[in-house]
Amino acid sequence: MKKIIIIGASSGMGMRVATDFARLGWRVGIVARREDRLKEIKELYPDRVEYMAFDVAEKDAVDKFYNLIELIDGMDYLLYAAGCGWYNPALDAERDEQTLQSNVIGFSRIITAAYKYYRDTATLRRGHIAAITSVAGMKGIGVSATYSASKRFQWTFLQAIDQLAHQQHVNVAITDIRPGFVDTPLLGAHKTYPLEMSIDYVAPRLEKAMLRGRRVSYIDSRWAVVTALWRMVPDSLWRRIELTL
Repeated sequence: MKKIIIIGASSGMGMRVATDFARLGWRVGIVARREDRLKEIKELYPDRVEYMAFDVAEKDAVDKFYNLIELIDGMDYLLYAAGCGWYNPALDAERDEQTLQSNVIGFSRIITAAYKYYRDTATLRRGHIAAITSVAGMKGIGVSATYSASKRFQWTFLQAIDQLAHQQHVNVAITDIRPGFVDTPLLGAHKTYPLEMSIDYVAPRLEKAMLRGRRVSYIDSRWAVVTALWRMVPDSLWRRIELTL
């Protein structure tokens, strides 16, 4: 039986992927801050799902993460689906700190712990670390400065871990999944966004990218084109572009 741990499974893409794999018969470990939402998922699949409620920014998050691995008797896949971000042109310090705690501190803490788990178990079966980042990592976005910067950090951190795995001969694949706008609680319900996608549309593509072990996967091809165009925009022109999210 395959085993997966999903960080950020109380809503959005994390919840959808958790229920999809539990339905397929996988052993699923789920993590989020909201214990009530985790209990609801376990009640749907009591024999396949185990959970632990904690914040990835907590100092003992790694210990709890390892306890969950032990509880489901191993980990073939990790999916990091947690995160937060704000439309924050005022640069509100509290919102920026929350974003950094989740998207940088918690992210690097859990990804590092997963890497060390695969490094130290020395198993012949290949491990897999996947994370949902964002197309926002391509450029610094003024109205969401901390969010876009944190996503760039995630891109670079995953790239570095992939290189380290090659150098240290650790049998682990790294997948960076970069969606555009997805209709989840993170976006809020107050407006629509360009090229916005539903969870039903994104989930199977995300799962396929993870299972196939793709190093980087944009969801979908339209966003791959958009970010390729963004990459070619010089800084002198980018600063003049007004992005309203």
